[in-house]
Amino acid sequence: MSNAGGHCSASESTMAGLSFLVVGYSLFESIFLNPISCHARFRPGDAPHKALFVFGDSLFDPGNNQYLKTPHKGAGATVFPYGETFFKRPTGRFCDGRTLAFDWYAQFANLPILPPYLQPGDHQFTDGANVSSAGAGVLDNTHPGSINLRLQLSYFKDVVKPLREKLGEEEAMRVLMNAVYLFSIGGNDYFGFSQRNRDASEESEGQCVQSDIGNLTSVLKICDLGGRKIAFQNVGPLGCVPMTKVFDPSIGSGFAEEPSSLARQHNRYLAIFLKQLDTQLPGFKCEIFDYYIALDDRVANPSKIGFKEGKAACCGSGPYRGMNCGRTENGTQMFELCGNHAEYVWFDGGHTTERANTQLAQLLWDGAPPVTAPLNMKQLFSF
Repeated sequence: MSNAGGHCSASESTMAGLSFLVVGYSLFESIFLNPISCHARFRPGDAPHKALFVFGDSLFDPGNNQYLKTPHKGAGATVFPYGETFFKRPTGRFCDGRTLAFDWYAQFANLPILPPYLQPGDHQFTDGANVSSAGAGVLDNTHPGSINLRLQLSYFKDVVKPLREKLGEEEAMRVLMNAVYLFSIGGNDYFGFSQRNRDASEESEGQCVQSDIGNLTSVLKICDLGGRKIAFQNVGPLGCVPMTKVFDPSIGSGFAEEPSSLARQHNRYLAIFLKQLDTQLPGFKCEIFDYYIALDDRVANPSKIGFKEGKAACCGSGPYRGMNCGRTENGTQMFELCGNHAEYVWFDGGHTTERANTQLAQLLWDGAPPVTAPLNMKQLFSF
């Protein structure tokens, strides 16, 4: 169950069979070889303003979950000490400050920090939108009550309509074609699978990855609406998160292998599929940020990158403070809080600190291969 001797960059487990590639190509044909495709009649130009549309889970959620009518349990980060480092108040972000998506990339791309998509009031969709939701998965049955990927795509289609009404068909298409589309989702599907199936066979793990990748490719239907600059943050080293030590205390200072194995398989097949699109879909430009490697390096070698602690969380209780950050019962605080957030890679049981996010965001923005390839976000915004 654990890899007590090393860090999460363990050797690759046996991958699913070559049949997956056949499935992937069939998906490519069914999604893209249709009359309404990325062969749109408008060509991306040097637009003076480029929007950012973000899809994902708690790593990118700017606070959407606090506006859900029936959120899943533990879906919000609306209590102390969330947000205290930068915003000085909880905002629904699962961090002590800024998260990886809009907060940093909007700044880099000269965009405002936009409100959560579900926040009531007017929205300037010409700047983009963030429909991410804590707990969300690629699969519909992952954390019911969160905004799963299918629903996030539905929300995006709802954004397109007011853009067309405000700008007209041609200008709206120009905005959509010049925009960058950023994704980070899938970790919740695999983390849930590994918790439900402690002794899963390689075959069932492969089926899980196939199902997730098969559904994830559907997001690229945004090409039908004009999108062609796509950035993916791949799935991180799930076996390294402090909460894994809560579910299985026998891991101790080691790392759970099963969820990280699933993440590595997912990341490998995601790269294969995007490479196919890069060579077969005219106008398609993409980035993969290897979040797995970048975060794993900080967890395994924190002192090398300016941290003091890479295994335990700053906020929480239980083994390695892996749970209960922000929780109170009858007025009693049920968690501990470290003295200096900046010394920690992890803020709570599953999310990194603002300082770690600062470093990771910079890599996604203008990092170089192999961590960020074949393009980075800065380059995508320059097209």
